[in-house]
Amino acid sequence: MEILYLLIPLSVVLVFMIAVVFWWSLKSGQFEDLEGPAYRILMDDDLPSGNAGAAPTTQSVLPK
Repeated sequence: MEILYLLIPLSVVLVFMIAVVFWWSLKSGQFEDLEGPAYRILMDDDLPSGNAGAAPTTQSVLPK
């Protein structure tokens, strides 16, 4: 029975901490765009860096 004197305040503090983290995530905009990242994965708009129009090189990386 004495353990309840520890567990009840500990659970109240834990719930309060979870509520604070959730409130912070709402205020900082974590849940503003839920569909954007999913669509961004599907879009293939990656360009090669540096030489966008150059032909690929065919050099071998293996020693002769």
